Amino acid sequence: MARVIVDVMLKPEILDPQGQAIARALPRLGFSGVSAVRQGKRFEVELDGPADEAALADVRKMAETLLANTVIEDFTLRVEG
Repeated sequence: MARVIVDVMLKPEILDPQGQAIARALPRLGFSGVSAVRQGKRFEVELDGPADEAALADVRKMAETLLANTVIEDFTLRVEG
């Protein structure tokens, strides 16, 4: 069994209002030194078998089809463990 992590983030040129709201709130909560925040999503996909090239290709297709909106979001895959 393997776990593949899919991290999805807005593309850099896309406005991130949630990240901006978090960045504005941090100083009010006593946190300093943060110039920007970008908010994203994390998916953990557990596979029945090993994370071989075929399985990773399937997870990549899942991300392109359902997990990320590739018009405005980028994604990365990594095998955990």
